[in-house]
This record gives sequence, C-alpha cells and structure tokens, in this order.
Amino acid sequence: MSCIQFRPVVELFDREASMHYKDYKTILSPNNGINLFRGCVHGCIYCDSRSKCYQIKHDFEDIEIKRNAPAMLDTELKKRRAKCVISTGAMCDSYMPFDAVLDNTREALRIIERNGFGLSIQTKSSLILRDMELLKAINKNMLCVVETTFTTYDEALCKKLEPNVASTRERFEMLLAMRGEDIPTIVWISPVLPFINDTKENLRGLLDYCVRAGVKGILTFGFGTTMRDGSREYFYSKLDELFPKQNGTQSLKEKYIETFGNSYSCHSPNDAMLKQIMRETCERHGILYGDHRALASIWHTKPEPAYDQLSL
Repeated sequence: MSCIQFRPVVELFDREASMHYKDYKTILSPNNGINLFRGCVHGCIYCDSRSKCYQIKHDFEDIEIKRNAPAMLDTELKKRRAKCVISTGAMCDSYMPFDAVLDNTREALRIIERNGFGLSIQTKSSLILRDMELLKAINKNMLCVVETTFTTYDEALCKKLEPNVASTRERFEMLLAMRGEDIPTIVWISPVLPFINDTKENLRGLLDYCVRAGVKGILTFGFGTTMRDGSREYFYSKLDELFPKQNGTQSLKEKYIETFGNSYSCHSPNDAMLKQIMRETCERHGILYGDHRALASIWHTKPEPAYDQLSL
C-alpha cells in the first residue's frame, strides 16, 4: 500500500462540526445511491447542494446524520437479488472530518463488501485512504471506483474555493495511491468557474495530474458552472468576500450578474478552447471523457483477470 497518509481531522477542519441525528425509513435510492449525511462542512463556494431544490431545512453546516444508516443499508442490500454498484458521495461527501470518529462510512463499506456489492464513491478528502483495505476487497470481489473533483491547479486558489478539503495536490496523491492498488479512478473537472479558473494553464495542470495518476475517465459537463436559488446567493457572497472590488473596477460578482443574470448554466467564454485541450489530451492518453454516458463502461465492466498460460 502507498505510504501516503490521511491528515488528522484537526488539520482538515479547524472548528467543531455541528451535528444532529434524524430518523429515516430507507437509505438506498431507486438508482442504488446512498447518502449517509445531509449538509457539508467542506465550504466549497460553488456547492450545488446548497440549492433550495434539495430542501435541506437545517443550517447547511449543521450535519444531519441518518440514524442507523449502516443497519438500514445492510437490511436493504440483503433484499436485493441482483448485485450492482452502490454509489455515494455526489450529494454530500462521505468523508467529512467527523467521520474519522463516527465511522459510518467505513461501516457502510464493510456492509457493501460483505454483501458482495460494488462501490462508486466520490470524495474530496484524503481520509478515504484510511479505508484502503476495504476498497481493495470490494474491488477484488466486484468493482470499486474512486472519484474526486479537480477544480484548480493553483493551491492558493484551491484554498479559497474549497477551504476545508484536501488540496488538489493531496487529491492527486490520493489518486496515485489508488493506482498503486489497481483501483480505477475518475476525476470530475467541475466546476470550471468563468473568469476565475477557466484558463488553459489551469486545465493543462489538472490534466497532467490525471495523466500521471492513470485515471480511467474524466467526467465533465462542459466548462462553466451552474447556479440555482440558494447556491447562487452563497456563491455571490463569497465572491464579494474573496474577490473584492478594487480601484473602481467592476467586481467579479458584478461581472457574473452582467454576464449570466439568473441563468442556471453559466458557460465559460473559453469553453471551445478548453474542450479542444481536453479532447486532444484525453485521446492522446486513452482516457475516457465526457458525461456519465460516455464513462458508463467504467462502472459496468471489469477486465477479466489475467492468467499465466499453462505449460504442456
């Protein structure tokens, strides 16, 4: 196993997380997804999960923990006849700092492995390295795909945009550790924020990480971001805080409002150029790229094991 280690909780998050429990009747969605928590402490300024449409009634940083989630998962998996890949982490990260003590995610992985299911898990935290042995066991039995997000190659900018997560460099090192254990990986290059990180230099740096880490696929929905009621207001407040108006020039928030108004899809003016760089790099290195449909084979197939030819 790689010598890379996950950072202690106190280094990842410098204040005590607020948490509360709530009872749920089910944990597994119709499309085989699970969310162990609702809310997040990662602080990413662009987070879509803050949107009002998801109906998170409590403070977003006051994490709602689904009571008895691992036990519910075990019961529901036992009822499933066909084995499949269980996905988690897209809505709320499964490796928020407090789970280093809570252990709900590790217990969920044990249950998935014990019941013979596969796993697709998305995280921005190097805490996932703690559970490497479970990930390897799931991958050996069926399939384990580890996914992470790359937003910016610039570490200082990363700290602004994603203040409480593992840095881009640390996520790259996490991918290297997965490659060392033959666990397939996928990177989401998303969002690419117009006028902030939508440069060819940034994209080439991120793609270099992907190539060096041997990722199987890069998931992208075009170059830009999305904003809805709830997430838009938070994003704009952070733009004012992090990129204030200087010397009477137009502020970044004002530029967004002028360019995008209340649009859901906010495409970068550099979209065509960035798509060309993405296409050329991925095709040169044999990396799948595009939306979920383009990457579907990674989740649904696994190469047959290689056998040494028997001598006669």
